Amino acid sequence: MLKKILRHIGEYKKYAIITPILTACEVLMEILIPFVTAMIIDRGIAAGNIGNIFLYGGIMLALAFISLFFGVKAGQTAAVASTGFASNLRDSMYDKIQSFSFSNIDRFSTAGLVTRMTTDVTSIENAFLMTMRIAVRAPLMLVLSMVMSFMINVRLTLIFLAALVVLAIAAFTIMHTVMPVFKKMFERYDQFNASIQENVTGIREVKAFVREDFEKEKFGKAAWQIYSLSVKAESIIAFNGPIMMLVIYSSMILLSWFGAHFIVSGTMTTGNLTSLFSYALSMMMSLMMVSMVFVMLTMSLAAARRITEVLDEEPGLKNPENPVMDVKDGSIDFNNVRFSYRSGSGEDTLHDIDLHIHSGETIGIIGGTGSGKSTLVSLISRLYDVTDGSVKVGGVDVRDYDMEVLRNQVSVVLQKNVLFSGTILDNLRWGNEDATEEECKNACILACADDFIEQMPDKYNTRIEQGGTNVSGGQKQRLCIARALLKKPKVLILDDSTSAVDTATDARIRKAFKESIPETTKLIISQRISSVQDADRIIVLDDGKVNGFDTHEALLKTNQIYKEICDVQMQSGGDFDEKMN
Repeated sequence: MLKKILRHIGEYKKYAIITPILTACEVLMEILIPFVTAMIIDRGIAAGNIGNIFLYGGIMLALAFISLFFGVKAGQTAAVASTGFASNLRDSMYDKIQSFSFSNIDRFSTAGLVTRMTTDVTSIENAFLMTMRIAVRAPLMLVLSMVMSFMINVRLTLIFLAALVVLAIAAFTIMHTVMPVFKKMFERYDQFNASIQENVTGIREVKAFVREDFEKEKFGKAAWQIYSLSVKAESIIAFNGPIMMLVIYSSMILLSWFGAHFIVSGTMTTGNLTSLFSYALSMMMSLMMVSMVFVMLTMSLAAARRITEVLDEEPGLKNPENPVMDVKDGSIDFNNVRFSYRSGSGEDTLHDIDLHIHSGETIGIIGGTGSGKSTLVSLISRLYDVTDGSVKVGGVDVRDYDMEVLRNQVSVVLQKNVLFSGTILDNLRWGNEDATEEECKNACILACADDFIEQMPDKYNTRIEQGGTNVSGGQKQRLCIARALLKKPKVLILDDSTSAVDTATDARIRKAFKESIPETTKLIISQRISSVQDADRIIVLDDGKVNGFDTHEALLKTNQIYKEICDVQMQSGGDFDEKMN
């Protein structure tokens, strides 16, 4: 796991190597300062030699400045290495997510992926920064201070060894206790971000249904869970400080007691005792820093596992070894197709689908909520793979195509329309980045979007806010249709993408399609009979099965479900999902 994470250091490896070296040099300078301090006391102050005071004082000042220089440079290189490492890690995760199929994305919530790319990566970045500096500085300072202490007085140094054992046991116990709490806390961050995302995305619905108090309560619960876990974790970690201080000051008292006896007996100088105090404090503080590193690493291990889950996730859909790079025509064949979102669960969304659509046909698709309409068309552009059977486009199994080639020729306007921040032209060119402004205008004319665009102050250069919040639902749908048309596809799928458009405009769009792109196969999912009745043939879906597939006139005579839908809509104007008596 750590090997997979750390390989993202990449081009910043040299900074990651230089930082510990600079830190080691900083420590070496610092470790000599107490030794020089002892000389000032013993050879300068105690001996009454002012020259030695200035000499050793100058040496100590030089060591301090050299240590400062190495410390500053280590801080700079550590910052470059850690931020670069985090940037590479985020890039790698983002690239991996882009390769995910819908089935992969279904495994991870959107909020979960956001948390992994923000909070979790930040945790890894901080741990890496701390590891490069403190994880080098603290053990090195601990070892060198121990060596210097043994050189001064072996018996007094044994006090520190006993103290270090106590502190090490305390640090391990704290780390072992707090790790499960951090793991739970990161999981709660997913719920917290999901609450924020839902609220901000659906703010209009929240306002419309006066659900502010409900959303505040839901947000408050998510925030309280994180707060409770954070307090619990910090409460456990809080024991670290008092235990450290207790051990440190107990050691100092013992050191003072026994040191005073050694000075009186003449076996130790005052300067040596002063240095020993400095080294003792350095050892204790180093161990405290080591324990902090362990706590940070504990947090980062939980984050690393979550990040590795994303990096290890294998895309559910892959290109074949020798993919077909050309879609001959827009013919579509479903051959005994069965599909389940959860393979092996036995819960099929589509059953025994056997359909054959000719290139250039206009096909209507109608059925109740949950009948499998969107699932059916998602198999054509290979957003999912069939569980059994095959789907062919242009006479070739969709699994044999290069996915980019297939999706450029099977253009889908999804049920949930999404526009991105940028101008109208920027959004249209998602369909074809090389499209000229004239081509964009022609696509908008076909989608009946040109009329409202021309009324905007900046026309095609009008800026669309994030999510398309400054255009209506019908306008958004028409822009998405125009965007799909710019691909000049052989198959065009409209997944209930004219639901927010009035019937007159809907009719104009369908007429424009019939006249301007007759060779393109058009599949229109709709809840309105008026949107599909003029289609060459209509698929009636019921509970994941094809209940009927014929013309409007023929279905009225032979298909009871279709007839009931027509009767309800023509007579009462009701939705076909209404309960019919």
